[in-house]
Amino acid sequence: MSLPSCRPFLKNITTKALTTAAPAWRPTIVLDEWVQKEARPISLKQLTFFARNLNLDKLLTSAEYLRKEIPTRLAHRLRDLQSLPYAVVSNRHISHVYELYYSAFEDFRKVQPIKTVAQNDVYCELVRSKLNDHLTIIPSLAMGVLECRDMMPAEIIDEFVYTLLRSRISRRVIAEHHLALTQSFGNPSSQQQSEDEFIGQVFLKCNAERVLKTCGFLAQSLAKKSYPNAVVPEIQLEGHLNATFPYILSHLEYVIGELLRNSVAAVMDSAEQQGKPPSPIKVLVCEAPQHVIFRFSDQGGGIPRDIMPYLWSFSKGPRPEARLQNLQKVPRLAATMLEVASKSDVTAEHLIPQTGQGLGSLAQRSPDSKLGIGLPMSRIYAEYWAGALNVHGLEGYGTDQFLHISKLGNKNEQLSTRASMDQL
Repeated sequence: MSLPSCRPFLKNITTKALTTAAPAWRPTIVLDEWVQKEARPISLKQLTFFARNLNLDKLLTSAEYLRKEIPTRLAHRLRDLQSLPYAVVSNRHISHVYELYYSAFEDFRKVQPIKTVAQNDVYCELVRSKLNDHLTIIPSLAMGVLECRDMMPAEIIDEFVYTLLRSRISRRVIAEHHLALTQSFGNPSSQQQSEDEFIGQVFLKCNAERVLKTCGFLAQSLAKKSYPNAVVPEIQLEGHLNATFPYILSHLEYVIGELLRNSVAAVMDSAEQQGKPPSPIKVLVCEAPQHVIFRFSDQGGGIPRDIMPYLWSFSKGPRPEARLQNLQKVPRLAATMLEVASKSDVTAEHLIPQTGQGLGSLAQRSPDSKLGIGLPMSRIYAEYWAGALNVHGLEGYGTDQFLHISKLGNKNEQLSTRASMDQL
């Protein structure tokens, strides 16, 4: 979906949240050339099929795909940023995002064709460096849209954020997948062993019960830190718990972790108010021919009517100043479940193998820090591989959260392949 232009709203913009220094605008001739190129979406099945029986030709083909795809996807998002009203893109947080994107675009577009292992190794170092630099994107973007929430219509700015974050996920998926393939190629003795579970970043056998137990254990551990003297609710699992499917494990853990954390917190707050023991949280797994559906049911009091319209919004909703203050305490965010967990929270029994960033390398944040982006980010992750996330609340009683996962891995990543300014 292309973003609508925001220029008609420019005359209504105030000077709130602006800095005196405007971003350094650069000539756009080179950018124009890259914006004319289409991004090439890929599916989980394509990622795994191509990476089986990895050899040098496949590794270099993967590097070439990444070399062309990263600057193309960055170019479209840069053009989207340039389509914002000047007062919005001049916000110091949005400007920071723009500068990071432009710097990465300039570096990646200049990379020459990769024809040797040595050239690939140098390229991978650049990729790792940029992935690390861009950990500041999510909190910066969230703070920027909160500060500019009165400058643009909510539906426009939220669509802009969704587009940027979908693109961010897409770049990290293909980048981290290639890094994992490079690591496997450099260690052939472990390559065959790892293909039983992982191919690159794709976990071939995500098991519903195992993921639920892992995320449930972490959600309960975090709740004990926030409510040290309270009873933590039980998480009851039922249904097709043996369902397995290919997926990016960190995506699934993030979504399920956020949903369980929300339910646990709601149930414990409700139990404290009523002076009763917490009711159990029930998770039902249903396996269909093409999907796996998770239903998370709690009796945590539901969702207040005044909050429901803003459930999926980054720019609107209650307590914006408190959210801003909490975001300022989290300068780097990878959007993973393990970011809110300490090493002591994760035991060997509960930790699912990770092929991406290790727990120790992730930015840590307090489980009490309410950032207001958990559900919107979860929906972006859920929809990325053609899934869905919906929430139905009965105010005064509880909430049902439904997560649909495409089971076959044959759906292309859902991303905006064209920039909004192409339509102007």
